[in-house]
Amino acid sequence: MARYRGPVEKIERRLDADLGLKGERRLNGKSALEKRPFAPGQHGQRRTKISEYGLQLREKQKAKFMYGVSEKKFRAYFKEAARREGNTGSNLITLIEQRLDNVVYSMGFATTRANARQFTTHGHVEVDGKKVDIPSYVVRPGQTISIKEKSKTNPQVVRALELTAQTGLVEWIVVDNEKVSGTFTRIPTREEVVIPVEERLIVELYSK
Repeated sequence: MARYRGPVEKIERRLDADLGLKGERRLNGKSALEKRPFAPGQHGQRRTKISEYGLQLREKQKAKFMYGVSEKKFRAYFKEAARREGNTGSNLITLIEQRLDNVVYSMGFATTRANARQFTTHGHVEVDGKKVDIPSYVVRPGQTISIKEKSKTNPQVVRALELTAQTGLVEWIVVDNEKVSGTFTRIPTREEVVIPVEERLIVELYSK
């Protein structure tokens, strides 16, 4: 599946979930989902019953669009999650949370995961002092993530840090705003990752 490049707020309305795709616009209460809390299109306000398969598919789509992961990559994550010990659904979410672009976003260096992915691919991100331009790079506990020295004054980074000061940080990350650097201290538990996704339904979908 090619990366979706259309209007992201339509995706949130169709899936009826705040996926954090619009960053500052969402924080200011101006998201399309809040203004028009129904599916897009001529028949968007009609109530339709969703099948069991439809519910399972919707949860997968939520996760894919929220994290910006292709179907091929998402399936690879699922296979790895199923291979590991423990709950497959929880493994899936915590595994994707370790993506470099997601960690950059969680540290408040970008307003959306899409922006974090772009920053990474353009070479603005360093891991333990070395440039890493692969968004899917798996960050390990104890590693330090920082924005390249020349990019620390980028208006987008500065604004992202300002917004993060309002929303706060997750507990498994420690950030030094002045240095625009942070440490991924540990892998979070599934209960700590607050996202509008029921991974149980994703596991059911892939287990058919």
